[in-house]
Amino acid sequence: MKSVWSRNYKIKEREALKSDIEVEAVVIGAGITGLLTAYMLKERGINVVVIERGKILSGNTKNTTAKITIQHDIIYNKLIKEFGEENAKRYAKANQLAIETYNDIIEANKIDCDFKREDAYIYSLNNSRKIESEYKAAIKIGIDAELVDEIELPFKIAKAVKFKNQAQFNPIKFLNYIAKDLTIYEDTTAIDIKEDTVITKHGKIKAKSIVVATHFPIINVPGYYFLRMHQERSYVIALENAQIVNGMYKDENTAGYSFRRYKDLLILGGSDKRTGNNESGGCYNNLREFAKKVYPTAIEKYNWSAQDCMTSDGIPYIGVYSKEMPNVYVATGFNKWGMTSSMVSAIIISDMITGEENDFCKIFSENRFDITASIKNLVRDGVETAYNFIAQKISLPMETIENVNNGEGETIIYNGEKVGVYKDNDGKIYTVSTKCPHLGCELKWNVDDSSWDCPCHGSRFDYKGNLLDSPAIKELKYEK
Repeated sequence: MKSVWSRNYKIKEREALKSDIEVEAVVIGAGITGLLTAYMLKERGINVVVIERGKILSGNTKNTTAKITIQHDIIYNKLIKEFGEENAKRYAKANQLAIETYNDIIEANKIDCDFKREDAYIYSLNNSRKIESEYKAAIKIGIDAELVDEIELPFKIAKAVKFKNQAQFNPIKFLNYIAKDLTIYEDTTAIDIKEDTVITKHGKIKAKSIVVATHFPIINVPGYYFLRMHQERSYVIALENAQIVNGMYKDENTAGYSFRRYKDLLILGGSDKRTGNNESGGCYNNLREFAKKVYPTAIEKYNWSAQDCMTSDGIPYIGVYSKEMPNVYVATGFNKWGMTSSMVSAIIISDMITGEENDFCKIFSENRFDITASIKNLVRDGVETAYNFIAQKISLPMETIENVNNGEGETIIYNGEKVGVYKDNDGKIYTVSTKCPHLGCELKWNVDDSSWDCPCHGSRFDYKGNLLDSPAIKELKYEK
């Protein structure tokens, strides 16, 4: 399973850290956020290094749909109501600046990354009022938007809002350039942060400034980001011989679909699920059945999935990690809009480290937290987490190892303990602990991705127990 961006995925390999070092800044995580932040710091003359648990761009960055847009679902009407008009303007301006910054970097360096300006649409099949409210909110805060009755997709809609002059690109081509002159240590896992020092298995890195760009933050306390976010997975297929559309499209309904063009392919996304809640599978099949209905001659060329951190109020956390850690910075909770949010993060954090003023900090600060605006989501996430903590401790009737079919994973009771079992297509058995090493929640088998996923905070592991996604930093214990 590879994304369309990974088909010519060739980036120079880097060595692991081999000794203690001292620098001005260290960035943990070599995805798009970490690389952009390091790039901007280096451009300002800061001695910066990047460390990565695995390989550069091996995480969710390579699995994006790569839309660079300020159109982030139905959000602006909500922002005005909950945070006020000025903060809604700050959010929009920060993301518009992100688009223009991409444009400027790409043009100045003549980067061949298929960057293209496109309009972005949020549409509804049956709720005109919701779309009209979002349009009015967008106009109120100065967004160049238009209310339309028709779009290029092969079905009727009630209404759509068009956000003009947004963008899309190939993120791997872009980041291959961004990373070429950066000092990056691969296979270097950050284990802990102690004041001004990042501790890894291969040495210590002392730095005035530390940036945690690990998708989901790996330090639990202080910060407590595991109480403020959950993770969701989205699924994508790329189609040949489908209608090639101009623009980027997103259904306001969470059960709907997204569309964009890349060269001769149509990228179709959807089937969102909370991480850890996909034991029955069918996400790819859902996309395929929909594609067959609206694009009967289309041929699937690629399929992939991505994971996103979802905040309780719908806004990323960008800035100081915690008041107890003033030299440590964080960028997380991008709510499925990682391309613009990663650039916003790089701009804000590089400004903060170099002492530049930035008017956007307030809306993205971890201190903005308003429990009244987010109480429903907090309660929902709390119930989900509590359930899965309890599930790990109680014994329920489960499958026996003989009942696990080839190509499937199941949780079973073996010698009085819960064990995750996967049988490959040849019947070879792989077993792991079902207790997440992050905070102890019970892992669930993900049918579509053949992985063990944590429904509490979104850590993921392959069937051998190898770590795929944070916040966990340890592999699963492997049971022979």
